[in-house]
Amino acid sequence: MSSASQVRKQPRRHTALGATLAILVVLVVVWWIVSEVVTDWLWFRNLHFGQVFTTRVVTGAVLAAAQGVLLGGACALNMALAWRSRPQRPVSDSPTLDHYRSALARRTAVIVAVPSLLVALGAGSLAVSHTDETLAFLHRTPFGQSDAYFGMDASFYVFTLPFLQDVFSAVLAALVIGTLAAAAVHVVTGSLYATPVAVRRHGSGDESGAHPPTVELRNPLNAAAQVHLSVLLGLIMVVYGFQRLLSRYEFAISDNDALFTGIGYTDDHARITARLIVAIIAWICALMFFANVRLKLWRVPGTAIVLMIVSSLIIQAIYPVAIQQFTVRPSEVSQERSYIERQIEATRAAYDVDDVTVSDYSAETNVSAGQLKSDAEALPGIRLMDPALIAETYEQLQQVRGYYQFPGVLDVDRYAIDGKTTDTIIAAREINIAGLPDQSWINTHTVYTHGYGVVASYGNRSSSNGEPVWTEGDIPPQGRLDVDESRIYYGEAENQWVVAGNEPGAAPIELDTPGGSESGGEQHSTYTGAGGVAIGNHVTRAMYATTFTDLNLLLSSNVNSASRILYNRTPRERIAQVAPWLTVDQDPYPAVVDGRVVWIVDAYTTSADYPNSQHVTLQDTIADSARQTSGEDTQVNYMRNSVKAVVDAYDGTVDLYAWDADDPILQTWMKVYPGLLKDRGEISSDLMSHLRYPQDMFKVQRQILGRYHMENPDSWYNQSDLWEVPADPRDSSGAYEPPYYLSIKWPGDESPVFSQTAVYVPKNRENMAAYMSVVADASSPDYGTLRVLKLSDTAQVPGPNQTYNAIVSDQQVADKLLPFIGQGSGSSADALYGNLLTLPLGNGLIYVEPIYTQRKSAGTGASAGTYPVLRFVVVRFGTHIGIGDTLQEALDSVFAGDAGASTGEDTAGQPSEQQGGGTGQMSNEEAAKQLLQEASDAFGRADQALKNGDLGEYQAQMQTAQDKTREAYEKLNG
Repeated sequence: MSSASQVRKQPRRHTALGATLAILVVLVVVWWIVSEVVTDWLWFRNLHFGQVFTTRVVTGAVLAAAQGVLLGGACALNMALAWRSRPQRPVSDSPTLDHYRSALARRTAVIVAVPSLLVALGAGSLAVSHTDETLAFLHRTPFGQSDAYFGMDASFYVFTLPFLQDVFSAVLAALVIGTLAAAAVHVVTGSLYATPVAVRRHGSGDESGAHPPTVELRNPLNAAAQVHLSVLLGLIMVVYGFQRLLSRYEFAISDNDALFTGIGYTDDHARITARLIVAIIAWICALMFFANVRLKLWRVPGTAIVLMIVSSLIIQAIYPVAIQQFTVRPSEVSQERSYIERQIEATRAAYDVDDVTVSDYSAETNVSAGQLKSDAEALPGIRLMDPALIAETYEQLQQVRGYYQFPGVLDVDRYAIDGKTTDTIIAAREINIAGLPDQSWINTHTVYTHGYGVVASYGNRSSSNGEPVWTEGDIPPQGRLDVDESRIYYGEAENQWVVAGNEPGAAPIELDTPGGSESGGEQHSTYTGAGGVAIGNHVTRAMYATTFTDLNLLLSSNVNSASRILYNRTPRERIAQVAPWLTVDQDPYPAVVDGRVVWIVDAYTTSADYPNSQHVTLQDTIADSARQTSGEDTQVNYMRNSVKAVVDAYDGTVDLYAWDADDPILQTWMKVYPGLLKDRGEISSDLMSHLRYPQDMFKVQRQILGRYHMENPDSWYNQSDLWEVPADPRDSSGAYEPPYYLSIKWPGDESPVFSQTAVYVPKNRENMAAYMSVVADASSPDYGTLRVLKLSDTAQVPGPNQTYNAIVSDQQVADKLLPFIGQGSGSSADALYGNLLTLPLGNGLIYVEPIYTQRKSAGTGASAGTYPVLRFVVVRFGTHIGIGDTLQEALDSVFAGDAGASTGEDTAGQPSEQQGGGTGQMSNEEAAKQLLQEASDAFGRADQALKNGDLGEYQAQMQTAQDKTREAYEKLNG
C-alpha cells in the first residue's frame, strides 16, 4: 500500500475513534441517568408511594418539554425566519461577518438547531423546578377567605398567582430569546447593520463629483428585518404589560416599607395604580412597534420606550417615595390604621391564633401555709428530669458500647404504667459509625447496620442517688413498655446506607447485641423486614453501584441474592422524599406503639403567599437553646399542622395521616395524590396517646402572638404591649428559652393535662408579661387549645432570668451546693441547673428548677465516666425561694412549712406506694425507717469513696448521711 493511501486513511481512523468515544460517553451518561431514575422508582415503589414518583416525573417531563419547545422553538423559528428574509445582496464591509454568513449558508440547519437545542435543554431543566406549583394550580382548592383589597380568594395568591407568574416569565423569556436570536442572524446576513450606509441624495446626479453622496442613517434595517423585529418587540411589550398588571397582586404578599407584610397606604394609593399605568404604557409602546411595521420609523417606538422608562421611574419610584415620606410618615399610625387592622386579622387567621383565649391574671406573690391544696392533683406530675441535661446520663448508663449513641436532647412523651399516665423521657439507642474501632466498608455498610432498643425513664422521679428511674432499658431490653421489635434500622442518626439481609441458612453477619450469644459474646442477626430495595438482581445492584458510586456493591461477598439496600433512613428525610410539599418538623421523636418502635413526625402545609399575613423566617423562629437549625432561610406566612407522619424504626414504612383535613392546601395535595394519606380515623388508640402538639408550630405561634395579641392597631403600631421570648437563663449565647412539655393544671381546670408551655417578658424588660400554653395531648378533646395568662402591669412577677439570678445567688442554695462543688479542682463537682419550669399554681406562677451535680474527672478535667445526677430541687414563688432534696421539701420550705398537698414522693424522691391519688402521707415511723436506710447507704458510699481517694465524693456522701439521719430524728420526734 502506498504512503499516500496511508495518509488518506488516517483521518478516517481518527474519525472512527472519535465516534467511538462519543458513543461511549453517551452510553455512560444514559446509563447514569437510567440508574438514577430506576433506583428512585424502586425506592418509592418499596414504600408504596409510587404515584408520587410517577406524578412528579410525568409532570416534570411535560413541563420540561413544554418550556423547552417554547423557548427552543422560539429561538429556532426566529432564526429561520431571519435567514429566509436575508437580502440577496447584503451591505457589509466586514470580513468577519462575511465568514459567519458563509458558514451559516453552508450549515444552516446545524447552526439553527444547536443553539436552539441548548436553549431547549436549559429551559426544560429549569421548568422541572416548577412541578409543585403546577400540580397545586391544577388541583387548587378555595380557602373561602377573600383579601380585603382585590376581593380575590386566598387560593389565588397561594396557587394561581405563582403559576401565572411562571407562565408569563416563560413566554417573555421565549420572546426575548427569539428576538436576540433573530437580531443575531439579521446582523450576520446584513439585514441589520450598525455602521452608516452611504446613499445618494435625491436629485444629486452630478457626474463631476462636485456633489458627493451623503450619509443617510434613517433606516439601518431592510424591510423584512424591520417587520420581524418590530413584531417581536411589540409582543414583548404586550407580555410585559400583562406582567405589570399581574404584579399588582404581589403587594398583598410583599414586605412593604418594613412595617408589615401586605398592602399599606402607599401601596393602595400609589404603587398599585402605578403598576396599572405602566401596563397601559407598555401596551401603547406595543402599538407603536406594531405600527412601525408600516411606518419604518424607529424613532417612534424608540421615543415611546424612553417615555415609558421615564414615566415608570416617576410613578413607580419617585411618586410612592414622596407619598410615603410626606403623607404617611408624619401621621403614619392614622394613615395605616385600617391597613394594620386588616393585616392583624389576616395574620391571626393564617397562623391559627385567631381564637386564642387571653385572660388577665392577677398572680399572687405572697405565700401561706396550705396554698397549693387546690392544686394537689398537679404536683405529682411535675417533671424534674431535664431531657437536655440527662442525655449524658443516658450515654453513661445505657450506651453499653461506644458504637451506640443517644441524641443530645432527649424527648418527652407519656406512657401509661400501672394504669397511670406519666410524663416520660425517652430516646432510641442508635448506631454511631464514628464510634467504631474499625470503620472498614464491611463494618460500616454490612455489619453495624442498626441500633437496638429504646431507653425510657420517669420524668417526675429519680432514684436515691439522683439517677433516672428506668421504665425501659438495657440490652436485651427490659422494662414496662412492651416492645416486640427493638431493632432500629431507621432513625435520626441513621444517615448512611447499609446492606442488610442474607440467604436462607447462611450465618448472620449483622451485629445485633454486644452480648447474648451462647458463648456470651456478640449476637448476630439477619434482617427480615420488607424495608429497603432488593438488590439480588445483578442489574439492580449495578445501578445502585452507579448511583452511590461504590464498586464494593458489586465486589463484596457480603452482598448476595437476598440482600436489600436501606437508604434515606432518617425519618425527616423519608417524609421529605415521599411528600415534598410538606415542611417537616425539626424534632421527630421515638415512641412504642402497639409493640413496635416508631418515629412520630409532625409535618406542615405552609405558604409564603397568604394575602396580608406577616412573614416570619422559619429557621430563626424555631431556633432556641435546645435546638439550633441550619440551612436556607424559609419564609412563611401561613402554617398548619396538617399531617401526622409515622416511620417504622424496623422496616421504614411511612404512614401519613391527614390530621387537619379542613386545610385547603392539604385538600389540594390530596387531590394531586389521591389515596396517599390515611384518614385521621385510622389512627390507633395507642398511637393517638403518643401524638402531641408540635414544637415548631408552637414556636411560630409563640412568636406571632408576641405582637399579634394586640388587636388594637394603635397598640400594635406603638408596640406598647409587645411581648418577647426571653433568653434561656442557662445559655450564655442569648438563645431563646425553649418551650417545655409537661403536665400542668390550668387555672379553673379540674385536672392537669399534658401541655406545651412558654413564657413572655415585656420588650427590653425581664419581668414576666404572660404565660402561654397549648393542650398537647392529642387524645384530649381540647387538643390544640391555646391559652394565655396576661399578668398585671401593677404587681410585677419575676421573669425567668430574674428568677435564675435569684436562685444562683441565694444563700440557701449556696449552702446546699457547697459540699458538692467546693472541694478543690481535682475532685470537685459542677452544679448544673436544669430546665426552669413555670407552672400556674397557688393562684400565681411557681418556678421549679432541678439542680444536678456532676463530678469532674481527675487530671484533665474531661467528663469521661461522669454524668449528671439530680441532687436538689429549687422552688420560687414570688420572691420566696426554697430548696430541698425533693420537690416536696422545696415546696414545703416555700409555703411556710406546708405546701398543703403532696407531690406523691417520699423523702428520697420516690413516689410513695402508699399514697392514694398522690394526696396521702407515709407514717412518720415508715419515713424515718426509709431515711435511716438511705443514711446507711450514704455511709457505705462514703467509705468506698475514701478508699478510692475521692475526698470530694466522700464529704458529699457524709453530708447526705448526716442530713438523712437528722431528718429521721425529726420524723420520730415530731
